[in-house]
Amino acid sequence: MDNYITIQGQSLSSADIAQIRDLIRSHPDWNRTRLSRELCRLWDWRTPTGQIKDMACRTMLLKLHRRDFIKLPARQAGNVNQSRGKSFQPILHSTCPVECSLSDLGEVSLSIADSGNRQKLWRTLLHCHHYLGFSTRVGKSICYLAFDSRQRPLGALLFGAAAWKVGGRDAFIGWDHCLRRQNLDFIVNNMRFLIPPWVRVPHLASHLLALAARRLSSDWQNKYGHEVVLLETFVDKSRFRGTCYKAANWINVGETAGRTRNDVRHDISAPVKAVYVYPLRRDFRRVLTQTDKE
Repeated sequence: MDNYITIQGQSLSSADIAQIRDLIRSHPDWNRTRLSRELCRLWDWRTPTGQIKDMACRTMLLKLHRRDFIKLPARQAGNVNQSRGKSFQPILHSTCPVECSLSDLGEVSLSIADSGNRQKLWRTLLHCHHYLGFSTRVGKSICYLAFDSRQRPLGALLFGAAAWKVGGRDAFIGWDHCLRRQNLDFIVNNMRFLIPPWVRVPHLASHLLALAARRLSSDWQNKYGHEVVLLETFVDKSRFRGTCYKAANWINVGETAGRTRNDVRHDISAPVKAVYVYPLRRDFRRVLTQTDKE
């Protein structure tokens, strides 16, 4: 009987790993990017819109390399994502106090900030004022800037790929490993949420979360070709109480195990985080637990 390991959502047999080793051995001129793209095509590893899952495959290969299952070719260039983060220069922005009631702001709106000056402002706000900072985005994501009726920036949000395995969330959904691998793209993670320190407006945070929840699935559909049915986020319990998520009717489904996604040997500790989810459709469980045959 063959043994299987699960890495990056893929159940890999000894034959699969042997195939990767053979590709590396047969094509010594291939770099890591070429290897991951060719493997995606061989395995037909694609998104619902037909794009190859290049970044997910590269992460899987790197994890196999770190566990000594394979030996990847040497990097041919420096880490592009790290260089991008280091080359970013924050832009000047106003820090004039905004202290009023929510109604005094007028109409509050969200704007996609994926390019141009709005993206620069979005990156600056997170880089300078979010406790985790920000360097660059990898994979699917949408970022928003929040403005009031006078076009004063009030906040920045980032939504990206869902975490692969979260005990509380997975129990809440009621899916198994195969269904999670098949349908994880229908979940999106609120990876960053910032209201700048000079903005002091009661109930603004929960209001922005509600605005994002109303439009995110449509924006995701327009950008990536498929809807979103569930949102998730992780709240560092040592820093925050999750008040705005509770006020916006997000559901607390448990806590993380205090490990990072790169904790291969179970010896990297991380802050315990509360896990919150927000269904975007009443039948979200049906969507997340349906099979290809349905």
